[in-house]
Amino acid sequence: MSHVLNRWEPENKEFWQQEGKAVARRNLWISIPALMLAFVIWQVWSVAVLNMPNIGFSYSQNQLFWLAALPALSGATLRIFYSFMVPIFGGRKWTAISTASLLIPAIGIGFAVQDPTTSYVTMVVLALLCGFGGGNFSSSMSNISFFFPKAEKGTALGLNAGLGNLGVSLVQFVVPLVITMGVFGAFGGDPQTWIKGAVHKKMWLQNAGFVWVPFILLATVAAWLGMNDIASARASFADQVVIFKRKHNWLMCWLYIGTFGSFIGFSAGFPLLMKGQFPDVDPTKYVFYGPLVGALARPVGGWLADKIGGAKVTQAVFLLMMLAVGGVLVFLPHAGQGGSFQGFFAMFLCLFALTGVGNGSTFMQVPVIFLTLHQRLAGKGEAAQKQAQADATREAAAVLGFSGAIGAYGGFFIPKSYGTSISMTGGVEAALYAFILFYASCVLINWWFYARQNAEIRC
Repeated sequence: MSHVLNRWEPENKEFWQQEGKAVARRNLWISIPALMLAFVIWQVWSVAVLNMPNIGFSYSQNQLFWLAALPALSGATLRIFYSFMVPIFGGRKWTAISTASLLIPAIGIGFAVQDPTTSYVTMVVLALLCGFGGGNFSSSMSNISFFFPKAEKGTALGLNAGLGNLGVSLVQFVVPLVITMGVFGAFGGDPQTWIKGAVHKKMWLQNAGFVWVPFILLATVAAWLGMNDIASARASFADQVVIFKRKHNWLMCWLYIGTFGSFIGFSAGFPLLMKGQFPDVDPTKYVFYGPLVGALARPVGGWLADKIGGAKVTQAVFLLMMLAVGGVLVFLPHAGQGGSFQGFFAMFLCLFALTGVGNGSTFMQVPVIFLTLHQRLAGKGEAAQKQAQADATREAAAVLGFSGAIGAYGGFFIPKSYGTSISMTGGVEAALYAFILFYASCVLINWWFYARQNAEIRC
């Protein structure tokens, strides 16, 4: 079959029902596992760093926080460029290429962690290369946005991102299991000796990278053989950079920092934060629940936004997030005394769920905002409105990718804010108070521009 779709009219109901829906859904269901693996590689260090000190790596606590945070920094930066790749290369080609790139850090980590004398610089490079996984999100969301009509974009993007986000929970659940066994036998390398006090046991930390290699290969082949490029979605970089002149691009970036930035930042910093605040608790038994809840909530957020409006859902999310962070502060131990792990954990599960819902609602807002904007600017003729729709779809796709890039910096700043707060004040409370102030700014921006009765663009 031809992989290039020369006719693509998702807003044409007859075309959509007869052939468009089946093609769009096939591309979506191939995109989801590829994106899930991208999130796996992006977040693999959040789990791997927990075990490194016990197998002979003499890294400080601050160095470990850096390894957990650096993939978010590089991934967020790569997203800026990945945002524009689908219209240039085509969704099928770029999905296959970007998925295959995940093999580099996966294999590299597998070899590097087998030797405790591996330099910290090497580990830093591998952590930065894990950013390939973070970059994939922007191109994946941009690609899927082209396939679906406006009425179904929120749900489709919510499914792609939400089930893709499950990769964060998946890596935090699977890695603690596979490193306890020789999954690949003699081909996987010798085990390390894990030592903590009188406890000695064997560990195959290299499986944290190696176990994903066959799945990455399968996803790459599936993308190459089963996905499509949309001819009408082609655009040069120059055609797309007009979004930098759009005020609403920057406003939605700010809001997405609050939703996705919080999700990925909490995911990256949760294991070390839990270990530091409640040292008697084994974080590997609990940390995967947070990203799992957040990922499953994202399609719900997209669905709710399609039904009642994205801005309303986003407004409720940020107000509740302020309360949830306040709850975390209540249940934290102070000066090593008191605190409630159950309350702390429950509040973070609430935060993860809210970030997931907010991720879905904000990504529903973007296509509606840009379609409304272009329809206002266009003339009343049928040709003008059709061109407005095409321009809005192209710009919205670029904004979805770019806002995903900016939002991803939360994955770096949240873990680092914990470390900075601890080093400057002796606790993480200062960082949490800063989060509350930031969410308050998101409430005001969303209300003024999108949620209130006379908002510039109600959505």
